[in-house]
Amino acid sequence: VSAATPAEEMNGAGNLMDFLDEPFPDVGTYEDFHTIDWLREKSRDTDRHRKITSKSKESIWELIKSLLDAWSGWVVMLLIGLLSGTLAGVIDLAVDWMTDLKEGVCLSAFWYSHEQCCWTSNETTFDDRDKCPQWQKWAELMTGHAEGAGAYLLNYFLYILWALLFSFLAVSLVRVFAPYACGSGIPEVMLPLNIQVHSRPALKAAPYMIERIAHTARAGVVFHFLLVGRNNLLVFVQIKTILSGFIIRGYLGKWTLLIKTVTLVLAVSSGLSLGKEGPLVHVACCCGNLFCSLFSKYSKNEGKRREVLSAAAAAGVSVAFGAPIGGVLFSLEEVRQLLLPSEDSVAFLLRRPSRRLHAALHQPVWQHSRLVLFYVEYHTPWYMAELVPFILLGVFGGLWGTLFIRANIAWCRRRKTTQLGKYPVLEVIAVTGITAVLAFPNPYTRRSTSELISELFNDCGALESSQLCDYINNPNMSRPVDDIPDRPAGPGVYNALWQLALALVFKIVITIFTFGMKIPSGLFIPSMAVGAIAGRIVGIAVEQMAYHHHDWIIFKNWCRPGADCVTPGLYAMVGAAACLGGVTRMTVSLVVIMFELTGGLEYIVPLMAAAVTSKWVADAFGKEGIYESHIQLNGYPYLDVRDEFTHRTLATDVMRPRRNDPPLAVLTQDTTTVEDVETLIKDTDYNGFPVVVSRESERLIGFVQRRDLTLAIKNARQKQDGVVSSSVVYFTEDAPQLPASNPQPLKLRRILNLSPFTVTDHTPMETVVDIFRKLGLRQCLVTRSGRLLGIITKKDVLRHMAQMMNQDPESIMFN
Repeated sequence: VSAATPAEEMNGAGNLMDFLDEPFPDVGTYEDFHTIDWLREKSRDTDRHRKITSKSKESIWELIKSLLDAWSGWVVMLLIGLLSGTLAGVIDLAVDWMTDLKEGVCLSAFWYSHEQCCWTSNETTFDDRDKCPQWQKWAELMTGHAEGAGAYLLNYFLYILWALLFSFLAVSLVRVFAPYACGSGIPEVMLPLNIQVHSRPALKAAPYMIERIAHTARAGVVFHFLLVGRNNLLVFVQIKTILSGFIIRGYLGKWTLLIKTVTLVLAVSSGLSLGKEGPLVHVACCCGNLFCSLFSKYSKNEGKRREVLSAAAAAGVSVAFGAPIGGVLFSLEEVRQLLLPSEDSVAFLLRRPSRRLHAALHQPVWQHSRLVLFYVEYHTPWYMAELVPFILLGVFGGLWGTLFIRANIAWCRRRKTTQLGKYPVLEVIAVTGITAVLAFPNPYTRRSTSELISELFNDCGALESSQLCDYINNPNMSRPVDDIPDRPAGPGVYNALWQLALALVFKIVITIFTFGMKIPSGLFIPSMAVGAIAGRIVGIAVEQMAYHHHDWIIFKNWCRPGADCVTPGLYAMVGAAACLGGVTRMTVSLVVIMFELTGGLEYIVPLMAAAVTSKWVADAFGKEGIYESHIQLNGYPYLDVRDEFTHRTLATDVMRPRRNDPPLAVLTQDTTTVEDVETLIKDTDYNGFPVVVSRESERLIGFVQRRDLTLAIKNARQKQDGVVSSSVVYFTEDAPQLPASNPQPLKLRRILNLSPFTVTDHTPMETVVDIFRKLGLRQCLVTRSGRLLGIITKKDVLRHMAQMMNQDPESIMFN
């Protein structure tokens, strides 16, 4: 046994262990429902990269590890692309089969959809490609009669029954197994938490209890509460997106991925007015989170993880629409987070692998081989005079976007504030039943929305059999094979027009009540359907005007008798872009997505004219798109980069503590004991604490996170002998010499952030707001000549902005 030297006995060095020299688990991590510190995560990744680079020179093995680390981003994105593309392909096939299952079944192979069943039939003709003996409707299969009122009513009843079954299974699976799987996954998620309230009077204290819980989440969570039964308080936690830097355990987990995939198929197959493209962004992000756990570079750094998730969001759009470039722009325009450098390249590896899978299984000989969702091939260019109806479609899209947002928000507010919100299963079943009853009689609402959009986009070629192409042909007219002139509309076109008009009203109304229910639901395809229907109607009207009044001055210069002047399908495509832009307020990414999913590169100008007009018109009634409106409805504290702050206030007007407030909670660098720290943590709910030289000087040293402080003390008590409540906590480089009789000190300098972001008290708030937006800060400290004056958090910024706009500052935090 060796004896300690006198010097060691004096300062305790013989027993002193700065146990943070060896990292312990969970330091640097975040609690659930907390925001991440972007600057801190960036600094940690820089340190990690610096260590890897220095070690790579020591041995071949370290060099190989550094190369693997450098390539991990490419590997992760490739894996995300393969898995999300495969899932999208499976979802496509399953939706096609289950949608057709509502009407009939394939006798040769029940797992075949209607189209696949007739592909394999030798008795299918080109003209009647959708008819074959192997495919039978339910009435024909059960009764042997395919026609008649009885057969129609039986098919009608079974269509409704299948729709109700699919929607019931979807909402039940979401409600029981994965509450995070509901919605589109882009704007929000709702998590039910059960809190026992044993008496009605206890409800009076509920807001304070919930506010206390919400304080732990800081600027990221809003709680809504309502009484369920006699003593259960149901709390809904609203989150805009995990990509903003929030920690939401389970939101991107394996169970959510599984349930979202299954219920998405069920929800779309039920015939509800929703799409699967938006939720595929959530599915892709779940895939990204899954593969992040395989690489410590991303699993141990929340900032790097969000780079992958931003890229995964782009991958989701890519596999949904077959639009890799549009996916990247969507992530930049809508998500607005950092992207991996390799994302734009990897996106091309993702170019609709689901479409490749779909085509590889059963590709009909008459279909095109393009890998886009709605491929179009128009035979005539657009003319400058057509910008007038294109702009009018943009006006319609803006008005539709405004109507939808206001009506949907009003309905969602009613859902939150009435008994309706307590019965999500009944709401889904009721909306599904109404949808099925109204949709079946109209062939344009009975089919899937994607098929409807595809038919509306298509040009009327010589081989088209749709009633939208029922034109009267003049056999005496000579024309080239590929140049089909404008012709008078036949009875099929006029019949289709009134059916489309009814479908337009139906889609406008039912989509308002569908979006926001507790099932996976996207808004892209329903919005595009509304615009495509309106656009096709306008296109046919302009086409017939050009045919019957070709001598009018507006048509005289570009529309000759017998010429192919107007393409109604182009109007449908422009209308779809206008309505989608009016709802989401996207512009550049929307145009790119549209020309990528249709292949119509030469129609960028009409698409841009409609999209910009739609945004201008919609912005005239309100700046917020559907996602931003839901943020405001849910009281979500989100600092939007598009919000302008022009008021002449200073940091000192916003910082805390304010006049008559208690002093700022701080730690000193060498005089605070473990007991003092634990008491401060117990009595406050702050995310962190400034560290100063002394309470007299208030000279700022750094900032320490609450979670790191708690974990450090807990681990020290468990693993380090001699650490007691009276032990002094040191944030200095070296502990001073202490008598051997003193308790062993605890050195925590390694968890101290020595470079916290600071501003002076005279910094304009316009600059402070800009800093919070661009750097993703959780808080910044306010100083004067190095002396700590106060702190500004993200909540303080949001409250101040609300006050400047004459709003209740508390309304943005708690509803």
